[in-house]
Amino acid sequence: MASRSRIDPWVIVLRILFTLALIWTVVFIFSNSLQIAEASNARSAAVLSWANQLLKRLGLGELTIYQIRKLAHFAEYALLGFLSMLCLRVYTRRFVRHISWPLLFGLGTANLDETIQMMVAGRSSQLTDVWLDFSGVCAGLFVALCLLLFLRMCGSLLRHRKEETL
Repeated sequence: MASRSRIDPWVIVLRILFTLALIWTVVFIFSNSLQIAEASNARSAAVLSWANQLLKRLGLGELTIYQIRKLAHFAEYALLGFLSMLCLRVYTRRFVRHISWPLLFGLGTANLDETIQMMVAGRSSQLTDVWLDFSGVCAGLFVALCLLLFLRMCGSLLRHRKEETL
């Protein structure tokens, strides 16, 4: 009978946490898209007010509602890209080889998100938002990739130091 390799319990915990965080992010994105225009505008106006108060304290200029909405698109998809890469990493060691998976997942989510918006009262779908969303996914993937490669480098350096001391 062939022996099975045992999976580290921490890997299982990280798989569950990153998968749930990724699912929550997609649900959050789609729930924003399902809001009718009035609710979405009210939420954007509240965020705009908060952001402009913060920028005023910092001595910076104000943002517009258009800028807030586009920043929100970019930010939520950057989070999606970041979590997609971390989720991929806990399922495979060869995450760079499989980077197309989170890219396609992000692009598919962006397309579905804009399709949902076409069916909601007062909302519209824009191709430019798909590109903005996908650029957010790419930015999040890049940040996660840099973090993962940095952690891999640190681990390699630590192993090398341990070998030198032995």
